[in-house]
Amino acid sequence: MTDGRKRHRFDWSLLGCALSGHVLYAPTEPALRARLTAETAGGVTWRCLRCADFVPVGSAAPGAAAPTPPSGPAEDAPLVKRGAEMRDAVLLRFFAVERWIRALLLGAAAYVVHRFAGRQNDLRQAFDQAAPVVKQVFGKAGFDLQNSKTLELLQKAVDARPTTLAWIIAALAAYAVVEAVEGVGLWLLQRWGEYFAFVATGMFLPFEVYELTHRVSPLKLGTFLLNLALVLYLVWTKRLFGVRGGKRAYEAQRHAASLLEVERAAAE
Repeated sequence: MTDGRKRHRFDWSLLGCALSGHVLYAPTEPALRARLTAETAGGVTWRCLRCADFVPVGSAAPGAAAPTPPSGPAEDAPLVKRGAEMRDAVLLRFFAVERWIRALLLGAAAYVVHRFAGRQNDLRQAFDQAAPVVKQVFGKAGFDLQNSKTLELLQKAVDARPTTLAWIIAALAAYAVVEAVEGVGLWLLQRWGEYFAFVATGMFLPFEVYELTHRVSPLKLGTFLLNLALVLYLVWTKRLFGVRGGKRAYEAQRHAASLLEVERAAAE
């Protein structure tokens, strides 16, 4: 049973125009041109190809022709992101920013390990002196640090060989570069970026599943679900690897969604 009220959905096209401005175009075909312009008391308005609102393009001097937006054949009109495609662009750029944050954290971790490697002997001596005291203090407070995984990892770190630390630094730096490139590809909304993001993200999913089978934590689970969502989202919405018709079907859908194409169909 409905209450008669209309459910309002978020308009991604309006968000795009608010962020980037309206997209106006004056087709040379008379039928289409007439449907994309309107006379108002304030002057001539043109219909935005993204949000479909009529927008004034400025007032003309007395006796002068009314100003017009860029003009040309309908097939040369700009293909603008609107509706679901605009939503996809916002979400992919959200993932791009998240990837850049990861790259910064990984780069910082590589730098910390590099600095640590240069002072390993001093840190080993300090750890050996502090560990018994820390265990005793926390033991009196009711914490058992004898089997602490954190202290175990710290012990392995200070005892690691320089070559091992060098490999860790290289791995962290390489991972940071991968995340940065992935972020660039997603931000630019390029096809290669979508494939790169799928491969770079998907290749680590088995390791994340393996980690979850040993111990589940909110951070691990959240990271896994976020990466899984990105992989599935890319395959389904961007039609990667031929899914749902592949790139050809994706481009056809995008072209058909153009407001100018809709107006052309209505005029015929």
